[in-house]
Amino acid sequence: MLYPSIDSLMDKLDSKYTLVTVSAKRARELKEDDQRGPLVGKPKSFKPVGVALEEIVEDHLQYERKEQ
Repeated sequence: MLYPSIDSLMDKLDSKYTLVTVSAKRARELKEDDQRGPLVGKPKSFKPVGVALEEIVEDHLQYERKEQ
């Protein structure tokens, strides 16, 4: 079984599109900036995308939708 599950992630965000956008942006930040460490204490994943998903499920990442 994958961690975190898609169900637990969808409880935190409003759509799969938002999930992909937020996690990809955070993963890019983790990969490009060595001084930025993970926001979770000890991530289970070694890959930046997995770490970003763990941060989302543990409420370390927030997003704000801009109205147009």
